[in-house]
Amino acid sequence: MTAIEERVRAAYRRIEQVDRPEIWIDLRPEADVLAEAAALEERGLPLYGKLVAVKGNIDVAGLPTTAACPAYAYKPETDAPVVARLRAAGALVLGTTNLDQFATGLVGTRSPYGAVRNAVDPAYVSGGSSSGSAVAVALGIVDLALGTDTAGSGRVPAAFNGIVGLKPTPGLLPTEGVVPACASIDCVSLFARTVEEASFALTCLAEPAQVHTGRFRLGVPSPDQLGPLAPGWAEAFEAAVSDYATTGAEVTTVDISAFLEAARLLYGGAFVAERYTAVGEFIDARPDAVDPIVRSIISPARDIRAHRLFADQETLRDLRAEALAALAGVDALLVPTTTEHPTLAEVAADPVAVNARLGRFTNSTNLFGLSALAVPAGTVAGRPFGVMFLGAPHDDLKLAALAGLRSERVPIVVVGAHLRGQPLNHELTSRGGRFVSEVSTAPAYRLYALDTVPPKPGLVRVASGGVSVAAEVWELPPRGFGEFVAGIPAPLAIGKLELADGRSVSGFLCEPAATEGSEDISAKGGWLAHLGAR
Repeated sequence: MTAIEERVRAAYRRIEQVDRPEIWIDLRPEADVLAEAAALEERGLPLYGKLVAVKGNIDVAGLPTTAACPAYAYKPETDAPVVARLRAAGALVLGTTNLDQFATGLVGTRSPYGAVRNAVDPAYVSGGSSSGSAVAVALGIVDLALGTDTAGSGRVPAAFNGIVGLKPTPGLLPTEGVVPACASIDCVSLFARTVEEASFALTCLAEPAQVHTGRFRLGVPSPDQLGPLAPGWAEAFEAAVSDYATTGAEVTTVDISAFLEAARLLYGGAFVAERYTAVGEFIDARPDAVDPIVRSIISPARDIRAHRLFADQETLRDLRAEALAALAGVDALLVPTTTEHPTLAEVAADPVAVNARLGRFTNSTNLFGLSALAVPAGTVAGRPFGVMFLGAPHDDLKLAALAGLRSERVPIVVVGAHLRGQPLNHELTSRGGRFVSEVSTAPAYRLYALDTVPPKPGLVRVASGGVSVAAEVWELPPRGFGEFVAGIPAPLAIGKLELADGRSVSGFLCEPAATEGSEDISAKGGWLAHLGAR
């Protein structure tokens, strides 16, 4: 069996392991994807064997396109052009993913297929509307995913799940074969775990403008223009700005009032009428088939008068000129991707108001025709925090280069006393460690409860009889990583761990001899499960 076929099998095992059925609308049979993998010839294909999930409002030949509305479903005979480009580059599509119905929402809860839970903390929302696509990447099931982005749907879920969301310049990726939300500003977006993976995938699907080299000038808003943020988020944003400043980027304050005013226009003005153009007649004919919140947003837009649209277009022209003038003095604008991270319960209690707050920094991007890139920037209260670069049209790769300036960080996998909430977690956080994601090892290990103070597990690779073990990926600055590794006592050591998603990452291993006489807790699936069962 080839490495690609093994990767496919590992992905389906991961799907079973995470038990998140709400991620998917239609999942292709494993046998079909394996057969496709076996027939795939490398031939220098740039995305050879990469596993991909596709948002359920984008056509995938042979699977229903639902836009998360079963009554709307149709079965396309051909792939959307962007999906066809992925396949031509060697990627394998696993299935279509859940979304806020008709791509109307930033929360990931407005779907008859279920609310998509956050990849890090299931009590919190995944973000939307590209909810399933983001979580499939964050949980290590797929390497890349397609989303769409009208008001931030390809960036807010990235921020909430600790991954990268690349929102290209409008028009750079084709939107044919995509169920429209607001057709004039819709974009196909990309999710990946790293900036490098996302930007490389973009170059495989389109021909973005090349980036210049040299010192970058980074614009940031003044503190009063950031507006209300969740507790700890203003400090996290300041830390991210400081990180980029230490790389040599020149930081300057930029007035973002035009961005904020245009953001309010997207739903508070006449532009929402374009959503009615897309699916309004369908909703009016089948109101009971549509999510009530989605219906309450789209259906009233049929009554918006034409003169309001022309007035808003004139206002938008003026605001766009102001925004581009602000961007002309910098290489990019850096802002928090969103404003807060609500729980599922908070969204259920006040679905419209909570959702509206999330788009403060994202809503204006496509109205202005800009490029955007959302990237992880550490954690707050144990959950991902993200920032977003906004750039002029066709500055897509410039934004990737800017994001890449940030100080190199080294990933490490932990399985026991260094997990979040455990007694040695401070050894990571005190050295600048930042939580990245929950993961699982490949099914090649046994886990033992060692007789230590504080209690620790020992992870041992075995030739047969191995299981997948729950773990976490953290990142450390190089110096912090070196200090951390130097302090690890025997019989523990740092070696390469194979993860369920196919990655090989440095992490904790134990000398096999040290596990003699120790309790084998492999069947519990992880250290926290063992502690909970004690």
